[in-house]
Amino acid sequence: MSFPSLKNDVFIRSLLRQPVPYTPLWLMRQAGRYLPEYNQTRARAGSFMGLAQNPEYACEVTLQPLERFDLDAAILFSDILTVPHAMGLGLDFVAGEGPQFARPVRTEADVSALRVPDLSELRYVFDAVSLIRKELDGKVPLIGFAGSPFTVACYMVEGQGSDDYRLIKGMLYSRPDLLHRILEINTQATIAYLNAQIQAGAQAVMVFDSWGGVLADGLFQQFSLAYTRKVVEGLVRENDGQRVPVIVFTKGGGLWLEDIADSGCDAMGVDWTVNLAKARRRIEDRVALQGNLDPMALFGTEDAIRTEARRVIDDFGPVGLGGHVFNLGHGISRFTPPEAVGILVDEVHSYSRRNH
Repeated sequence: MSFPSLKNDVFIRSLLRQPVPYTPLWLMRQAGRYLPEYNQTRARAGSFMGLAQNPEYACEVTLQPLERFDLDAAILFSDILTVPHAMGLGLDFVAGEGPQFARPVRTEADVSALRVPDLSELRYVFDAVSLIRKELDGKVPLIGFAGSPFTVACYMVEGQGSDDYRLIKGMLYSRPDLLHRILEINTQATIAYLNAQIQAGAQAVMVFDSWGGVLADGLFQQFSLAYTRKVVEGLVRENDGQRVPVIVFTKGGGLWLEDIADSGCDAMGVDWTVNLAKARRRIEDRVALQGNLDPMALFGTEDAIRTEARRVIDDFGPVGLGGHVFNLGHGISRFTPPEAVGILVDEVHSYSRRNH
């Protein structure tokens, strides 16, 4: 499958720590509920899954933020829970409560029944990737993504989001063999899923380890990072003659920057609790960094947003050598005023160009 050549490759170059004219920018959850046009498309689709499983709708909402803002990358509109849904766990998004599984994985019999899903069950995702690449027409790169094996396992065992992770941590401490079995299956599924996204046209991929940070030191390395590393090792890193960079993001992972940087990734996402200059020193610039504005800064005044954007860029250091992709330290809040995003994009681009 051939696609138009890339017109703006600053995001890719920065991930690969190559010289760039300015700091590239994209936002986690940039295609989402803070945009009125997204909410209109979702209403037409009838449900979140109706949106995510329809390649035309997924393409439409992926492109919406790029029509508003001068962003340097698009990210596939999908969800990290499409993989366990394809395993037969029965995913539903309940209004006001978020994702829930009809058949969570909690017993030995549940774990024994788990299988890596047939990729044909996820064809709608790969069709969306190819359609988005075509519609982007080379404007910016497209990011594919998946949840980390541990983060996906949290939802599979808890059955939904959790405040205390009691069920999965209970399994970890009482039946670690069962959790390792889930994680191994998730790892094989994630490798196949991301490689199929790359084959379909994703130009970079990101592994979201959203809940690895809830684990104790030592257990993070054993139950989360070890499996993320296996995923990274299993990925296709070049497609159509182009390098496909891999980003790993662990929310709350500031304690383990050195370990995460050694996972084989090209870039590491960090949350807003991490100082970028100190992070660079700790990892000795082995990988690029992505982040890390507090998403709540977008509820501040225009001056505050611009000041915080400059602070993040200054924390990282000189712009021209690459190695920094500006982002939030986690997903954008659905209550964010779209005008605030416009201010942020303007400041990141203009300030980083001036300080090139």
